[in-house]
Amino acid sequence: MTIYDTELAVLPAQYIETVTRAGGLAVMIPPQPITLEQATSILEGLDGLIITGGADINPARYGQDKGPHTQDSEDLRDALEDTLLTAARQLTLPILGICRGAQMLNVHLGGTLHQHLPDVVGHDRYRVGDGVFHPEPMTITEGSRLHQILGEGEVPGHVSHHQAIDQVAPGVVVTARGFDGTIQGIEMEDYPFGLAVQWHPEENLDDVRIVQGLISHIRS
Repeated sequence: MTIYDTELAVLPAQYIETVTRAGGLAVMIPPQPITLEQATSILEGLDGLIITGGADINPARYGQDKGPHTQDSEDLRDALEDTLLTAARQLTLPILGICRGAQMLNVHLGGTLHQHLPDVVGHDRYRVGDGVFHPEPMTITEGSRLHQILGEGEVPGHVSHHQAIDQVAPGVVVTARGFDGTIQGIEMEDYPFGLAVQWHPEENLDDVRIVQGLISHIRS
């Protein structure tokens, strides 16, 4: 049954629940045309910025043509998130990226993506299909902020992605990798809190440590 025959601005409820369980209050910013001044005004009223998962980023943003496996882009969302990241960095607002959010942060800072990871690693273990998120082992770099938050050198991360970070942007370091070496976590150097993971921590509501890490930094 069709309820709305139109486009919708939606976000999976797990993101909201994760922020709530971590002790925060989530405020959604839907895709819309926005100026840097408007983005700055919005973010001045918030304590942190989370860029969530979603559709593939337009490859033109990192200097590539669209590959055969890349989804049609959501240019309005791409532009919104890029502007929000610019404003957040100017405000030194804490930033957390999740899945697409990690990719967007890397692209925003000048990095590139693998448009179809199976072509690179020879398997599609990070995406089993049918909207299923399943855990894969993630190795965390000792001494990183992510390691400090999780307190472990290896954690299970729920995944469902066919793209990943390729060339790491200037000023960004890799702090987590998958079992095959795929980049699964990055952090911004010389920035108070700029962290992103390729996996989906919101898909494991029994472990909200990553979002708690963001909120703990805000409150410190």
